Amino acid sequence: MRNIFMKSLAATLLSASIALVPALAETKIPFTLDWRFEGPSAPYFMAIDQGHFKAEGLEVEIAAGQGSLDAIPKVASGAYPLGFADMSSLIKFLDQNPEAPVTAVMMLYDKPAFAVVGLKSRGVEKPADLEGKTLGAPPPDGAWAQFPAFAAANNLDMAKIKIEPVGFPTREPMLAEGKVDAVTGFSFTSFLNTLRLGVEEKDISVILMADHGLALYGNAIIVNKDFATKHPEQVTGFLRAVAKGLQGVVNDPKAGIEAMVSRNPAMDKALELRRLEIALKDNIMTDWVLKNGLGNIDSERFAKSLEQIKQTYTFKKEPDARLYFTADYLPSDGSLTVKAAP
Repeated sequence: MRNIFMKSLAATLLSASIALVPALAETKIPFTLDWRFEGPSAPYFMAIDQGHFKAEGLEVEIAAGQGSLDAIPKVASGAYPLGFADMSSLIKFLDQNPEAPVTAVMMLYDKPAFAVVGLKSRGVEKPADLEGKTLGAPPPDGAWAQFPAFAAANNLDMAKIKIEPVGFPTREPMLAEGKVDAVTGFSFTSFLNTLRLGVEEKDISVILMADHGLALYGNAIIVNKDFATKHPEQVTGFLRAVAKGLQGVVNDPKAGIEAMVSRNPAMDKALELRRLEIALKDNIMTDWVLKNGLGNIDSERFAKSLEQIKQTYTFKKEPDARLYFTADYLPSDGSLTVKAAP
């Protein structure tokens, strides 16, 4: 009788444990991007399609965004537990909202995409060439916001550069028409927009600010601190899955783009593949990341970046690096060791 009871109990427990598996595998994590579904977002979709999120017991729903200043409040409010946003924007947000429960937990763009894109035929190939030239800059542009620090790092005389305020829709057309000699913008965006307007690739110069003295970091995965405190394993699992998704995209960028097509059927696959490849080369798979691994930051560089932000922004309180980034949730199982394409 006892054996029958034990067998029955074991069967009941087994059934219960099986019933729990789908529930655990369906923990939903809404994740907000900072922008539209474009090439550089491929690692997240790759992590879904290759089952990396599922292996962590997560069902991730990705939402498009309208800029970092849209994504950060969404995560701070708890509407989204995780998101993707520009580090400089996060630093300024937290200076203005010091009690907001949001911080960065994984650096993805080791180098920001802030750049000056110019025409070689107009004499623009290196930072010093900008003196005596006309620079088109949209006033709200993130790259333009960093330009004074970039200019200081390269000893440029701002008085010798004519700044032409332009709109985002007219920025690259004005460059293509020769109405300005260069523009500020994201490297992979302004470059590709200019190329699509018929300018020959060999005539386009891309001066990545991070390669010329700008210490700022780029976009990072951010988290709601209350959520992270309650669910640290889920945050770490999310980051591990993203790292694996990124490696999959590095190994096969075309597959990364294909993972996005079903979510954005109108996507120009060739254009977004090029955008992804530029982002991987210039912003994500940097020499530092290949040597030190994905996700963390260099404390000395970060301190320098805060000093550069001070050149264009007046802090209400002395900046504290501990408020803006923590490595506490990064996985320690080697999954952050990413390799260049085979």
